[in-house]
Amino acid sequence: MTHPVTAQSTENTRADSAWWRDAVIYQIYVRSFADSDGDGIGDLRGIRGRLPYLKELGADAIWLTPFYASPQADGGYDVADYRTVDPLFGTLSDADDLVREAHRLGLRVIVDIVPNHTSDQHPWFQAALADPGAPERARYHFRPGRGAEGELPPNDWESVFGGPAWTRTADGEWYLHLFAPQQPDLNWDSPEVRAEFDSVLRFWLDLGVDGFRIDVAHGMVKAPGLPDIGRKEQAKLIGSQVLPFFDQDGVHEIHRSWRALLDSYPGERIGVAEAWAPDAGRLARYVRPDELHQAFNFHFLTCEWGAEPMRAVIDESLAATRSVGAPTTWVLSNHDVVRHPTRYGGGELGGRRARAAALLMLALPGSAYVYQGEELGLPEVTELPDEVRQDPAFFRGDGQDGTRDGCRVPLPWSGESAPYGFGPGGSWLPQPDSWRELSVAAQSGDPRSTLELYRSALALRRRLPGLGDGEMTWLDAPEGVLAFARPGFVCTLNTTGAPAELPVPGRPVLSSAALEFTGGAVRLPADSCVWWEL
Repeated sequence: MTHPVTAQSTENTRADSAWWRDAVIYQIYVRSFADSDGDGIGDLRGIRGRLPYLKELGADAIWLTPFYASPQADGGYDVADYRTVDPLFGTLSDADDLVREAHRLGLRVIVDIVPNHTSDQHPWFQAALADPGAPERARYHFRPGRGAEGELPPNDWESVFGGPAWTRTADGEWYLHLFAPQQPDLNWDSPEVRAEFDSVLRFWLDLGVDGFRIDVAHGMVKAPGLPDIGRKEQAKLIGSQVLPFFDQDGVHEIHRSWRALLDSYPGERIGVAEAWAPDAGRLARYVRPDELHQAFNFHFLTCEWGAEPMRAVIDESLAATRSVGAPTTWVLSNHDVVRHPTRYGGGELGGRRARAAALLMLALPGSAYVYQGEELGLPEVTELPDEVRQDPAFFRGDGQDGTRDGCRVPLPWSGESAPYGFGPGGSWLPQPDSWRELSVAAQSGDPRSTLELYRSALALRRRLPGLGDGEMTWLDAPEGVLAFARPGFVCTLNTTGAPAELPVPGRPVLSSAALEFTGGAVRLPADSCVWWEL
């Protein structure tokens, strides 16, 4: 048998309320999805024109990365005006049109909000720089330096992008930036900061968005006194321990207030935490009943390929979220990490594992995020020329590895040469020649393609009542194989490099690779996943 088996229906039979508990949410990196005006940069009109593709794919919602007014020092995560669309991406009217068209097609819209820091071009920060006595200075973290002449940073904190987390101003004080120097951190002890973000959230909720992905949701509160950490290479500690600038308990009061604001609007508007926490238990605190609705499961994303580590992460994740009554949110890739076909070994091996991982993810209880292009099986672009790089981490040297540009290369839609239908002009990052075979047009209708695998999986996920939110039970399986049951359904994953034989658990409805049957047994190919209906 080969994949896919066509689902009988693509109608979503689940209740509209609490839609986020089992939604499949498609992440759009705005500048790399679709370009409508030929400048080589994706935009809101380009996205609107491609919404039917996402509806056909089977997504329930889209998440848009920042499209606000920005100098683009960090791909729009340096916001100068939270209520204005950057001319690179269109106009406020384009945003309104996009939300309305998405809703017409039955797609919800989640937008990014960036509350940990602003751009250094934000009017508040410009006022703070201009006058040491300006009230705006209290809205950021300005401190005198250490040393005889204040020539040393106020503490030993390092930027996530590398180098010190402090920059000295012309008047001799230093300001905190946990990311690039163009991204000064806000001081959430300031009532003006809290009031401003309440207003910004209401602005976009009034326009009709269905929720917010909260950038650096773990970072808004810093430990009192801004204490030293006492060691170097602090970026490597993120997600493994509580740091004085990340995952402080005070962030939860902010998220509780935002939940109350979201609940004051009709239609199940949601908050999604981008939160790095040392363990699943601390991550679950972000999704307690009176806080946010979802939190990205980065422990699943970073898990190595193998039955034992995957089962451990799945068990830990489900137990933690179950303890607070929240769904688990699964994700394999995003705009900040190397694409998972490359992480899983690259080439044919990585592609095979990525297809199997997709079926695993979409069979697990809870909600799933799909990063644009993963449904095409796109690998990381690892050979970009230095002169086209734009990731600030690439230029700072000793922080992150600076390879985020490789997962942000614009999508291939159609055609035999670049930009493969991305837009009427070129593309802001070069696309590999091999992508002509991975375009939407090249894969559509091919039953062996990754695109059709995703389409079939999402259609089945809607049809089969046992998928989405709910419970699961592990089944006995050979070493290196994961098998679990859900109501009327079984999923089997072979993580080994050799075929594995096991009894046929039901009727095969979708497989990431061809199956072989012998009597009452099935041989699962190496690095493959199969869905079975009982």
